[in-house]
Amino acid sequence: MVKLGNRKKLKWCLREFEQRKASQTWIANYLGITPRRFRQIYRFYKKTNTIPQIGLNVGRPKTQILNKHKQIVLDQWSKHRFNALYLESIIAHEEKTKIPHNTIHRIMLEYGLANTQENKQKRRKPWIRYEREHSLSAVHMDWHVSKAVLGMQVCVVLDDASRKFLSAGEFCNATAENSCLLLKQALDDCRSTYNISIRECICDHGTQFYGVRRDKAGCADHTFEVFLFKEEIKQILCGVNHPQTNGGRGGIRAVCAFAPIIG
Repeated sequence: MVKLGNRKKLKWCLREFEQRKASQTWIANYLGITPRRFRQIYRFYKKTNTIPQIGLNVGRPKTQILNKHKQIVLDQWSKHRFNALYLESIIAHEEKTKIPHNTIHRIMLEYGLANTQENKQKRRKPWIRYEREHSLSAVHMDWHVSKAVLGMQVCVVLDDASRKFLSAGEFCNATAENSCLLLKQALDDCRSTYNISIRECICDHGTQFYGVRRDKAGCADHTFEVFLFKEEIKQILCGVNHPQTNGGRGGIRAVCAFAPIIG
C-alpha cells in the first residue's frame, strides 16, 4: 500500500470524487488503496472539512507495561522457567493477577528470557476479501434496533458490490412481511431503472428471513422464503454466531444504524 503523504494529490482526488469526475474505484487504484479505505477517508473529509494525515499513526498503540507486572513475571520465571502460556496460568493462580501471555512474552523478550520466532512474525494466511464483483449479484438484509427512534426496528437492503442502499425503512415490528416489502421495493427499482433483478439475498437465521419449523425435506412455509422462491432469488444464510458474514466489507449492522439519517 502506498502511503498517502502527498496531501496535494489526496486533495485533488477528493475534489474529483466530489464533482463526480472520477469513480471511487478509479481513485482507489490511483492512490494504491482499497475502495473501502477511500470511503473512510472521504467520510472523515466531509465530517471535519480537513485533509486527513494518512500513514502517521498506523495500528493500535502499544499499552505501557506496569513495573509491578514486570516484577511478577521475572519472579515467577526465576522460580519455574516456563514459557509465557504456562506463566500466565501460574500467575493467575498464585498472584491472583491477570497478565496476558502476549504481555508476559514481551517482558521476557525485554529481559532476554525468550527468543522471537521468525515464522510467527508474518501473517500465516493471506487476507481474503469476500465481495462481489458485479452489482445486484447479491444483497444483504438484516434487522437492527433503531438508535434514532426508541422502540423502532430498522432494516435495509444493501448491495454487496457497490455498498449502496437499495431500500430502507423503520417499522414497529421486525416481521417477514416487512422484509418482503423492503426487498420488493428494491426489486422494483432495480428492474425499472437497470432492467435487471437481484440474484441472491444474504441474511441470517432470524425469524424474519428463515422458517424455524421445517418438514422432512428441509422446506418451510415461510413468507420471506416463499417470496424469494417466486422472485427466483437464491437465499444464502449466514453462519450461526458469525455476524461478520452478513455485511461483507462494511457490516450490515453498522450501516443499519444510519438508515434513518440516509432515508
